[in-house]
Amino acid sequence: MGIIELLLLGAGLSMDAFAVSVCKGLSVEKTEVRHMAIAGLWFGGFQALMPMIGYFLGTTFMKYISAFDHWVAFGLLFIIGLNMIKESFTAEEKDVSSSFGFQTMFFMAVATSIDALAIGITFALLNVNIFGAAAIIGVTTFLFSAAGIKIGGIFGCKFKSKAELSGGIILLLLGTKILLEHTVLA
Repeated sequence: MGIIELLLLGAGLSMDAFAVSVCKGLSVEKTEVRHMAIAGLWFGGFQALMPMIGYFLGTTFMKYISAFDHWVAFGLLFIIGLNMIKESFTAEEKDVSSSFGFQTMFFMAVATSIDALAIGITFALLNVNIFGAAAIIGVTTFLFSAAGIKIGGIFGCKFKSKAELSGGIILLLLGTKILLEHTVLA
């Protein structure tokens, strides 16, 4: 997986954190740089950590699934992408706390990075350099989350559904590319 694909994947995975950040930006009375930094560090940190955990889980079970690993990678990306697209069309708005405290940020960071755990398993199957990939995903998510806080403070939650939709489409396209590379183009 090249740097362009990793950047696109990082952007796709960042969309949940971006959407939550936009809503958090709306929930605070005045957005400050510290709000942007806190959201970026929490979301970016977990988006970098979860693929590493998934990668090490994936390498543990590699020998059992190596014959059909491209199908597993495609399936995981496809399911995550479809779920993000589905969420983009739900009218339900979740109330986002204005707190930037440990407990609030921890649970939101875990919730927005579960997809990255599955991506880590995919990385193990594709033999991706996990440390470089995790760094790109973490930095990308940091930037999207920090920007989300600022955008939320200015515009509100208007971009939440568009962010989730575009993230889901990116993941679907990457999953399809992986499948095609290992079946049709092999």
